[in-house]
Amino acid sequence: MTSTPTPPGLTRLNALEEQAAIAALHEACASTAWIRRLLAARPYATVDHLYAASDAAMAELTTADLQEAMAGHPPIGRPKPGDPASAREQRGMAGASDELKAEMLELNLAYQDRFGHVFLICATGLTGEQMRDAVKERIGNSPDQEREIVRTELGRINRIRLARLVEED
Repeated sequence: MTSTPTPPGLTRLNALEEQAAIAALHEACASTAWIRRLLAARPYATVDHLYAASDAAMAELTTADLQEAMAGHPPIGRPKPGDPASAREQRGMAGASDELKAEMLELNLAYQDRFGHVFLICATGLTGEQMRDAVKERIGNSPDQEREIVRTELGRINRIRLARLVEED
């Protein structure tokens, strides 16, 4: 059995001083509780251990923790200016028609009115139409159902962002 070398980004994450590690993890997820749990579990032997810690931390987040995490995400169709992660993740809306963008704005506002937070979906690889269809489908969910869907979507987003973090040289 051969062992794979630890990616340079994981070695760096393990070695970062606390404030730098907090800043790096905040780029993946804005939840303070999630960040604290990941910091407490360092060092990570493998990327899979990091992902498992992330998943476990997501499962333990309270409603308030989830709200804090969601506050770090811009609405679909309006990535944060100057935020390459946000723009990359929402690439499916970049080429959308003006009609679809206007429809998404209306749906985002209706969703936010209903649930009190932005519509959150792991948008990586999705088209604008797929995101629109998802918000239309999910707006009828109960708040409890939607909270658990958001938890799952945040977990997927966190894994993608952690992968980018640990794969950097």
